[in-house]
Amino acid sequence: MKKLQLVHLSTVHPRADTRIFVKQVQTLFSALAEDVSLVVADGLGDRHNPGSPAIYDLGKLPGSRLKRSLAGNCRAFKFLRRAKPRLVHFHDPELIPLGLLLRLFGCQVVYDVHEDAPRQTMSKHWIPVYFRWPVGKAIAAMEWLAAATFSGIVAATPTIAARFPSAKTVLVQNFPIQSELVLAEPQPYDQRPNKFVYVGGIAEIRGVKEMVRALEWFSDQPEVTLQMAGEVSPPSFADELHRLPAWSKINYCGSIDRSAIARLFGSSRAGLVLLHPVINYLDALPVKMFEYMSAGLPVIASDFPLWREIVGGAECGLLVDPLNPKAIADALRWILEHPVEAEAMGKDGQKAVKDKYNWEQESKKLVGLYRDLLKTKQVKE
Repeated sequence: MKKLQLVHLSTVHPRADTRIFVKQVQTLFSALAEDVSLVVADGLGDRHNPGSPAIYDLGKLPGSRLKRSLAGNCRAFKFLRRAKPRLVHFHDPELIPLGLLLRLFGCQVVYDVHEDAPRQTMSKHWIPVYFRWPVGKAIAAMEWLAAATFSGIVAATPTIAARFPSAKTVLVQNFPIQSELVLAEPQPYDQRPNKFVYVGGIAEIRGVKEMVRALEWFSDQPEVTLQMAGEVSPPSFADELHRLPAWSKINYCGSIDRSAIARLFGSSRAGLVLLHPVINYLDALPVKMFEYMSAGLPVIASDFPLWREIVGGAECGLLVDPLNPKAIADALRWILEHPVEAEAMGKDGQKAVKDKYNWEQESKKLVGLYRDLLKTKQVKE
């Protein structure tokens, strides 16, 4: 097969993942002289379009999470041994064993740490409670070995970056591309219907149930609705949501593409990001919050200390207790009753993204890491 140069690898994320493909792979493909490819395991086949990064498919992985992890490591190793890339940048903690093996063969390896995996295990519903602590410790040990062995670490948040050696760690935050979700002609804010929007995982831990319950305080206002998009996890959670009295006020769109997300944003009054106060979320930087801001939407967000610094500092939204549906309802009502102030909040958030919270600035750090590792200053014309 063709020898590859720089490979991004994920056996878990979809090929169109925003952080991996839309931001990182396409940025590097445009900036560096070497070719950049993406390797996934989704069963959708290879894709080779002139002028864009190639996508190679390892095939859909079978069975349980453990079987998928083992199969993903094995298939990826066989593929990469044939492709002989200069550098592999992987995005899943379950691929750490593969990364260690690739280092033995002399390949440069970058581990992209999206989340605090050891802490995250404590809130994984599919891991039995008595296994969560030892699983978290095992992941932490593997990441310690990775930090000592790999060529570079890319961390998505400052909290994650602090866990790894500073000499080889680069903080690349998952901030939005400034103009991606901004319509050319968005509906004027004062003419928008009384709709709110939530885009993200439809899961209990993400505050979705509280969002729906908050709408019970608007039972006499049929025009007040919530536009919701994303994948339900686990699928059985959908039954719980459908039984809630205010579910009739939800316009559920399923999983939608980026252009459809932009249209939802352009017709909404505010964006909701109401993650529960579990340990892995307290220091998270949810990309959807910054995407709402980039589109000029005021945000209604969980009142976490870090988020208070961001939202309060930019004066771009309201902070609430994410476990209190009445507090959420009060914030929704404030947005509707103060449209001038709400629109100003949205504009302040948009300015904060332009000045600080944008991918255009973060991408420079990623490109810089690659140039250091590859020892090249070449760029594409």
